[in-house]
Amino acid sequence: MALFAAARRAASSSLPLLRASASRGAATRGQALLRPLAAAAARPMPFSSATALKPSSDDELLRVVKAEIKFAEDCDDHDRVEEVPDSFPFKITDKKGFNDITLTRTYQGEKIEVLVSMPNLVTGDEPEHDQDEDDKEKDDDQDDSEKPPKSTLPLTVTITKSSSGPSLEFTCTAYPDEILIDTLSVKQPSANLEEEDIAYEGPDFNDLDENLQRAFHKYLELRGITPMTTNFLHEYMINKDSREYLFWLNKLKDFVKL
Repeated sequence: MALFAAARRAASSSLPLLRASASRGAATRGQALLRPLAAAAARPMPFSSATALKPSSDDELLRVVKAEIKFAEDCDDHDRVEEVPDSFPFKITDKKGFNDITLTRTYQGEKIEVLVSMPNLVTGDEPEHDQDEDDKEKDDDQDDSEKPPKSTLPLTVTITKSSSGPSLEFTCTAYPDEILIDTLSVKQPSANLEEEDIAYEGPDFNDLDENLQRAFHKYLELRGITPMTTNFLHEYMINKDSREYLFWLNKLKDFVKL
C-alpha cells in the first residue's frame, strides 16, 4: 500500500506537468499553423488589372470617340476611291497613317518626285458675330477686283538627272485651275558640300524676270505638273484626309479601351 500510495502521489504530482506540457505543445502547434497564414496576409497581393477600376472619365471619352467614329463612318468620303484618270502621268504611293503621298515618274531620263501634303481647305464660313464688322471693312478697304480665298494644295517637286548629280526643287501652291511656284532652288548632294556651308537658294521666284517665270511654269507643265493633275490630287487628298481621320479615331479608341 505504501508503494501504491507513493506511486499515486508520484502520478498526481507529475499530472500537472504533463498537462502543462501538453498545453504548451498544443499552443506551439497552433502558432506553427498560424505563421504561414500570417506570412501570407503580410505579403503584398500581385497587381490584377481585372480588379483595377478605370476612371469614369475614360468611359465618357470612349463614348464620345465611338460616337465620332459612327459619324465618320456614315460619311461618304472615307471609303470613296478616286478613279485615277488614264492621262494621269504619275505613280501614286499612299501609305496608311501618313500625312502625305508621293508621286513618281520618269521623263526623258529625269526622275521626278512630287510630295503632296494635305490641302488647306477654305469653306467660306464666317462667325456670325464678325460678319457685320467684316462687311464694313470690305466696303471700306477691299478692292472690288480682289479674289476670295480658295483652297490650296502644297507640293514639293524634285527633279534629278542622275543619282549623284544636283537636283532642281520647286515648292508650289496649287489652286483650282492654277499653280503658283513659290520657291526654286538647286540642291547639291550633301556629300559635295561642307556642313558649315550655306547654299545660295537664288532670289525670290516672283523677283525673276517674267519670261523666266513663264519658262519654268512651262518646264513643270511638260513634266506633268498641270492644273488637271493638281485638281485630281486635291480631291484625292480630301478623301485621304477622311480615311486617315477615321483610322486615327480607331487607334484612339483602342488606346482608351486598354
